[in-house]
Amino acid sequence: MPHATDTATRPAHAPADHPAIKPQKIGVLLANLGTPDNYDYWSMRRYLNEFLSDRRVIDYSPWKWQPLLQLVILTKRPFTSGAAYKSIWNEDRGESPLMTITKNQTAAIAKEMQARHGNSVMVDFCMRYGNPSTRSKVRAMVEAGCTRILFFPLYPHYAGATSATANDAFFKALMQETWQPTARTVAPYFEHPLYIEALAESVEKAYADVAARPDILVVSYHGMPRRYLMQGDPYHCQCQKTTRLLRERLGWDETRITTTFQSVFGPEEWLKPYTVDEVARLAKEDGKKKIAVIAPAFSADCIETLEEINEEIRESFEEAGGEQFTYIPCLNDTPAHIKALSAVIDENLKGWID
Repeated sequence: MPHATDTATRPAHAPADHPAIKPQKIGVLLANLGTPDNYDYWSMRRYLNEFLSDRRVIDYSPWKWQPLLQLVILTKRPFTSGAAYKSIWNEDRGESPLMTITKNQTAAIAKEMQARHGNSVMVDFCMRYGNPSTRSKVRAMVEAGCTRILFFPLYPHYAGATSATANDAFFKALMQETWQPTARTVAPYFEHPLYIEALAESVEKAYADVAARPDILVVSYHGMPRRYLMQGDPYHCQCQKTTRLLRERLGWDETRITTTFQSVFGPEEWLKPYTVDEVARLAKEDGKKKIAVIAPAFSADCIETLEEINEEIRESFEEAGGEQFTYIPCLNDTPAHIKALSAVIDENLKGWID
C-alpha cells in the first residue's frame, strides 16, 4: 500500500497549472487465480462465467461453447460449486481461504520488501477472475506513482491457462493507461532452489508429525487437457521436473514418490494418471495403505486442495481400502515460502534496484 508521506508535488520549474506527480516507485503486483465473492448462486455464476469464458481455459469455439455454458453448465454448476466453497469458507472473514492466504502472503512480502528497499517498492495483489481485478490494481499502482511494475503470477509452473491468461489481463490493463509504466513479468519458478527447499521442508515436517511413515508421497498437480501438451505447453514437463528435484532433495528413490494430475473437466483426455483414480489404485492394487498428498502447483490452499484433495480424493483412497491419508498443506504464507517468493522478486528487480 502507498505510504502517507508519498504526497504528489508539482515538478520544479513547471507552470502553476501543471498536474502534481507522485514520487516514483516500483510496484510488485502478485496475481492468483481468483475467488467468488461469496458462495451463493449469483456470486458463483458470475465467477464461473468469467472463468469458463476465458479462451485460455476453454478453447472451444464460442459459438459451440457459450450456449452450453450459459444454458446448461451455469444453470447447475453454481449450486454444486457453491456447496463446495461453503464447506471451506472462512466465515469469520467472509471470504474464501485463497483470499485470506493471498492477503497474508502479500502482507508478509510487503514487510520483507520494506525491510530491504524502504518505501521505494509497493506490494499488492490482484485476481485473474473476480475481485480485486488486475485492472483495478494496476490503476491503483499508477495512481500511487509506480512507473515500473513487476507482475508476478503466483504459479510455480507455466501453463497457458494460468500464467499466460494472468499476463494477458495485465497487458490489457496496461493498454488503458495514459502514462504506461515500464513492465516486467516473472517467469515460472518451478525449479528455484528455495522453492524446492520449502517444499522439502513441508514434507519433512508432515512426515515427522504423523504416527506412521507414509508408504508413498503422491505429488498432485492441477491437470490440463493432454492436447495442450501436444500443442507445446511446457506445464507437464515442468511438473515432472519439480517432482524429480523434490525427490533428489529428500534423498529418496523413485518408489517413494509419484506424480499425478487432478481436477479433470470435460470429456477429452487430460494429463494422466488422474489423482482420484491413482490413489485408489495404490491402495487396492499396490497395497499402499498409508499415503501423503502434496500439491506443489498451488501457491495457496484453495478449493482444489481443501475440498478436492482433502475430501474427494481422500474419500476415493479410503473407499479403496486406504487407512492413513495425510494431506500436506500448500506453502501458503510459511516463512520458507515467503523467503522463496521474496528471492524470486529480488532477482527480477535487478536493474531496477541494485
